[in-house]
Amino acid sequence: MRIRRLPWRVRVALVTIPAAAAMFAALALAPRHDGPSAGAAPFAAETRCIPIDPITSVGSLNTLASKVRGGAEFQGADVGADVTLQDGRRLWVFGDTLRAPSFKGQRFVRNSMLVFQSGCADVVLPADHGALIPDRADGVGYWPMSIAKVERTGYDLVGVAVQRVRSADQPDGAGAFTNLGPAIALFIVRRGDTPQLLRVADIGADSAGTTRPTWGAASEVHDGWVYLYGTSNPQKKLVFGFSLQVARVRPDDILTTSRWRYWDGSHWQKSPDRAATLIPADGGVSQTLSVFEKDGRWFAVSKRNEFLGTDLVVWSSPGPTGPFTAGAPLAKIPSEAGGGTLRYMPLAHPDLLPEPGTVVVSYSQNDTDAAKVDNNPFLYRPRFLRVDLPR
Repeated sequence: MRIRRLPWRVRVALVTIPAAAAMFAALALAPRHDGPSAGAAPFAAETRCIPIDPITSVGSLNTLASKVRGGAEFQGADVGADVTLQDGRRLWVFGDTLRAPSFKGQRFVRNSMLVFQSGCADVVLPADHGALIPDRADGVGYWPMSIAKVERTGYDLVGVAVQRVRSADQPDGAGAFTNLGPAIALFIVRRGDTPQLLRVADIGADSAGTTRPTWGAASEVHDGWVYLYGTSNPQKKLVFGFSLQVARVRPDDILTTSRWRYWDGSHWQKSPDRAATLIPADGGVSQTLSVFEKDGRWFAVSKRNEFLGTDLVVWSSPGPTGPFTAGAPLAKIPSEAGGGTLRYMPLAHPDLLPEPGTVVVSYSQNDTDAAKVDNNPFLYRPRFLRVDLPR
């Protein structure tokens, strides 16, 4: 996000996916150094802006999240994973997103996107005013987990790792949905243009449960590789956290799972069943987290023991494959069973308001009473804090 001392605005960008998306996908995925022809991605068709103050500190981030009303298109959401584009804009993806009753379209969608640039936060909408990554024909939706980008001349190829979710009969709580496995959504973002969805590819067949790794729970591009971290829970009594494993692949091969390689503790090899545990599930990470490299060290940022935990913890490692060592808890972000407040899924933002030896972290929050959230969407927006990184 470019920090400027100018009035900030929130605006809506209505986009259509070009009929030639398949051709653009082939161009974008090919190992080449030129981008699609100029004008391939259409510009916003309509905009509306709301002035907001400059983002210069964690405090101003929290003011934006807790006090500035968005348009009808974006009232509240969770997740909030982000990446900085080569043109300086910052792209954010969100999970379940609430829209205002006045919105002409779906009021609740599984995912959404904002693009921050100088003076504006653009809410990116598909032509049908549904989810940006559309639901499958059978109603299965896509929850974003992590985001990464690869630069090409004149454009960025952005990958969003998502998990496939199916709504269940239970209206609330963990039983309200079923996790069916991961998927990858690819976007092309030309310099200064609106992001365009190229393709969504499910990774593996639908299979309910959390005992197998959900790859892409965290992701990082480093030294020509995409590192995709997977999380899994053994569904054993009193084990509330998730374990961490890692795979890697070249960016151009990310949709070809036969070219993925999995770290088994000593080698990169072909079988996901032999992936080594980098962090155990007992006392482990949340299902979705952040893993990133900074100044030659690797860090995993998460809430220990998922929803039932309280501690924000940073694990550190000399490399992407571990060993990861947990540091002391850096903050308390408990859920409040009595009051209905849920706090979960801390994510790191390493290049947002950077300061040496620290990182800005967001965490999602929600309420068990859906009516309260509908009346006050500020209850359903991430909050931010700054924490020290282990030395």
